[in-house]
Amino acid sequence: MTACVSEDINTDPNSAYTAVPGSLLNFAQKELSDYVNTPSVNINNFRLTMQYWQETTYVNESNYDFTNRNVSNNIFSLNYVSVINNLGKAKDIIINYAPTADEASGWSVNKKNQLAIIDVMQVYTYQNLVDTFGNIPYIQGANVNDFPLPAYDDASTIYTDLIKRINEDISNLNTNATGFKSFNDGDIYYGGNIAKWKALANSIKLKLAIAIADVNPTLAQSTALQAIAAGVITSPTGNCQFQYLAASPNFNPLYENLSASGRDDFFAGKTLIDYMAASNDPRIDNYYEEVTGGGYVGQTIGQGGEFADFSHIGSYAYTETTPGVILNYTEVAFYIAEANARWNPTAAPSAYRTAVTASILEWGGTTSEASTYLVVNPFNASNWKKSIGEQAWVAMYNQGLTSWNFWRRLDFPILTAPSSAITNAGGKVPVRMAYPVLEQQVNNSNYTTASNAIGGDLLTTKIFWDKF
Repeated sequence: MTACVSEDINTDPNSAYTAVPGSLLNFAQKELSDYVNTPSVNINNFRLTMQYWQETTYVNESNYDFTNRNVSNNIFSLNYVSVINNLGKAKDIIINYAPTADEASGWSVNKKNQLAIIDVMQVYTYQNLVDTFGNIPYIQGANVNDFPLPAYDDASTIYTDLIKRINEDISNLNTNATGFKSFNDGDIYYGGNIAKWKALANSIKLKLAIAIADVNPTLAQSTALQAIAAGVITSPTGNCQFQYLAASPNFNPLYENLSASGRDDFFAGKTLIDYMAASNDPRIDNYYEEVTGGGYVGQTIGQGGEFADFSHIGSYAYTETTPGVILNYTEVAFYIAEANARWNPTAAPSAYRTAVTASILEWGGTTSEASTYLVVNPFNASNWKKSIGEQAWVAMYNQGLTSWNFWRRLDFPILTAPSSAITNAGGKVPVRMAYPVLEQQVNNSNYTTASNAIGGDLLTTKIFWDKF
């Protein structure tokens, strides 16, 4: 009976009751990076969906069976609990913090900076969730304690609010702040560098704008042009990424799943291998390894096979310290290329060449190799969606979720679902993830309302901005 009032027993030793915002930020950044970058079939299968990789033995996910491993449940839990909720707790601590006498003079500016950094991450995370599911818990989604069964909000309305929020964040990020200490150690992305956070915020604003270009072109154009003019990421030095360490448990999740696991679960997918080989792509030897005897061989999508018979994933995925990309210069360059193709066509060819070159350099190529590649793969003004869509697909090889967005918006490349795909896919490559089974079970009323609102909880139901 006395155990019930024992402070030692009733206090969770694994909970940070006196957490500081920097540690919460650090944790959220790693969790977000792990989600975006992992190839774990329990969490992130977008490299399979985009036909970059293929599974060797257990091919459920290559055939779009995501329910078997409760993938959507894990996406919800990781993003809402590990990322958004921890960032929300960091916000609360900052809002309620009483600065010391030494901190007081610069606190108002530093407080805005810290809150803006946290909010930029939340905006990025919410966009990912909307782009994955459509309508999602938003107003009530940030507080799992007060709203364990949250209502869902309209995806288009969420996007409008995310643009409003990112504009406020950009306004609040002040590069002239002094005594900024709280996030120097906790901020793995930029080490508290406000100028880089501001460029990231503008880049996310550009990403939001491009996403809605087909459904709200007026808002998209004004938002995109504002972001570019204000200053987006303009070189790899501005990349937003998480630097992993050599030791467990802080090595890259690619290394965790491909090397440390001791398993041989993935090899090359035929679709991309064949495309790169046909276009003499200089990145192919970084993306994949040659098979014994030479050459690159990918397996038919949806089919398993012997690990030794097909090209393995490149050495970057077997390296502990490969950074985890959140948003990088190459991605931004492709958004700029698309913005020009839509609203400033005369500048589109040059922007296209810049984007393709950025990707080739990112993967260790040279400007000479990029020039040669562009001769064979020039910009086609009459079908710019094909030009940008296919090249963005190749460039986003290690950014599966981002690649999925480009593909759904531009409808290139032409991807064909395997004949062995599950019936629920309707013979198509999925354009959406179904809601978590757990939501159907414990939050059924809100789930049903959301499902009806988007036109059905299906892999074939398009996100609101996917118009064509």
